[in-house]
Amino acid sequence: MTQVADFWLAGQRARGATSLDVVSPADGVTVGAASVPTDEQVETAVAAAWAVRAELADLPAHVRADALAHVSTRLLERLAEVAALITAESGKPETHAETEVRRAASTFRWAGEETRRLNPAMMRLDTEPGSEARSAVVHRVPRGPVLGITPFNFPLNLVAHKVAPALAVGAPIVVKPAPATPLTALLLGDLLSETPLPAGSWSVLPVPNERMDPLVADPRLPVVSFTGSVPVGWSIRDRVPRKHVVLELGGNAAAYVAPDWRDPDDLAWAAQRIVAFAMGQAGQSCISVQRVYVPRDDLGAWTDLVGTAVDALDLAAAVGPVIDERAAARVCSWVDAAVAAGATCVRGGRRHAAFVSPTVLVDVPEDADVLRQEVFGPVLVLVPVDSEADAFARINDSRFGLQAGVFTHDLRVVDRATRVLQVGGIVVGDVPSYRADQMPYGGVKDSGTGREGVGSAMADLTEEKVVVLAVRR
Repeated sequence: MTQVADFWLAGQRARGATSLDVVSPADGVTVGAASVPTDEQVETAVAAAWAVRAELADLPAHVRADALAHVSTRLLERLAEVAALITAESGKPETHAETEVRRAASTFRWAGEETRRLNPAMMRLDTEPGSEARSAVVHRVPRGPVLGITPFNFPLNLVAHKVAPALAVGAPIVVKPAPATPLTALLLGDLLSETPLPAGSWSVLPVPNERMDPLVADPRLPVVSFTGSVPVGWSIRDRVPRKHVVLELGGNAAAYVAPDWRDPDDLAWAAQRIVAFAMGQAGQSCISVQRVYVPRDDLGAWTDLVGTAVDALDLAAAVGPVIDERAAARVCSWVDAAVAAGATCVRGGRRHAAFVSPTVLVDVPEDADVLRQEVFGPVLVLVPVDSEADAFARINDSRFGLQAGVFTHDLRVVDRATRVLQVGGIVVGDVPSYRADQMPYGGVKDSGTGREGVGSAMADLTEEKVVVLAVRR
């Protein structure tokens, strides 16, 4: 009999009238089930978040910081258990799941530390006539309770990036995990329940997608933080224009290999990094390497280098399945369409159930989906360019703008990339797939709006309140 996990309603375990089965994409086996809250239970969670907002905001910083540090510690203590659950419900290879748990622990640790650093700023006002003997204290206060909506590809750390900054600034949060991977978020609730945070500070509700409209529209959740697909993200913002909406909507990350990147060891290392972060976790990352621009004369050498790196992959340990067979079929249909339009498939292009073989394409038409859209699968496209300007123009010729990688040793190239590339982040000397959980993270264009990263998210979830101090002399 399938074990059904309780959800978390205002910090307490609860059980609804129905449940949602969770199926492993690796073998199709049901690995568990999540209890689904009723509409009445969702209302209770939102009402509790609204009711506790002042109490949580006034909670001493050390209490919130210690609670976040406790979650960080407990994640590391239960690392093997949490990683196994991530692998079971998402199909993510074990090593990647363990890395995700460590990153989530770091995210909570950073949030605890930033809680203690969230200090008011003092501003002198006597810089203009009429403001003598006056100063201002600028406080940052929570915008209000947060609705956090998370995707399947990082079922723990992307939940952490919603929960930790919200609790750090004293904002209650209602988390809605992805239907495919709710169990890890529910396990995180076990750890949050061990803290002294007041009832209503947090809830984890595996609400079906088709029941989300009332939650998104509820005025008691004035902040919506969404990570997921472009159409859903922008539709949320369109439906609630008066709310503060943070969107992380993905990308089709590109890398450029500059002509000065010539040393054989550098080339081999770059090829290994590109393949590892194009194919790792089956390419299911917003900053997975999808497009690589190389000097035209070097295309043949790069095709060989990348092919060799693909051949060396341990598929079980590094790649794994995509989230389900439907996603696998969609990825392969895009590959087949590119080949039918004239592309050459150098490696891969096949699938078995939810597994897509690591795929490398060349000679891809400019309008192919594998170049224009977010593949979210283990697919890499090599594109020859005639100059740096050509490469940067092609990187910018995209509806997305999350991150880009530039392999170069030349600071002049770095300077030009910084000025020209239309992305939220540039990684120099490595793939665009690097993310440190404390750094600002987000994009432009269809990659979304707002920034994650603990400190940046805390700023995004708060607004300034100014207190003017007038001293009568």
